[in-house]
Amino acid sequence: MADEELKIEDGGKKKKMIIIIAAAVLLIGGGAAAYFLLGSDDDMPELGEVVDPGEPQAAPSSGTALYVAMPRPFTFNVPGVGRDRLVEIKVQLMIRGFENEEEIKKHIPLVEGALLKVFSSSNADDLVTEAGKVAIKEKALREVRATMKNITGHEVVEQVLFTGFVMQ
Repeated sequence: MADEELKIEDGGKKKKMIIIIAAAVLLIGGGAAAYFLLGSDDDMPELGEVVDPGEPQAAPSSGTALYVAMPRPFTFNVPGVGRDRLVEIKVQLMIRGFENEEEIKKHIPLVEGALLKVFSSSNADDLVTEAGKVAIKEKALREVRATMKNITGHEVVEQVLFTGFVMQ
């Protein structure tokens, strides 16, 4: 028995190396996360510092952001150069505050009419491009705001969002 020697296999060294590498990766990742999450905001002004705002910005809307979905998607035909296309758009309206939510829900048929008027005046060639989609979204927002302002006296809708857009 005295002749028996304990032999350490090389597998133990490999396991230690893997543990050391894993610990190093965790420390580096934790350090990077702490840097990004707890880093200083150098672009933030000091207390009492005068800041030149540059261009005037609109005051942020108050209230909780709520999303009101239109009850059914808008399906319509649009003319194109080669052929007419069928378009289906699902829309949600972003509004602020529960009072505005009640106002928009009362006037859903008017909003749908305004949106359908904008959508049906478009053409397929514009809707194929990203710029065309942005343009029709902005036009829809202007039309919905104008419609709601005529009825309620203030702009209720903050954004018009396309949650589904299919063109065949």
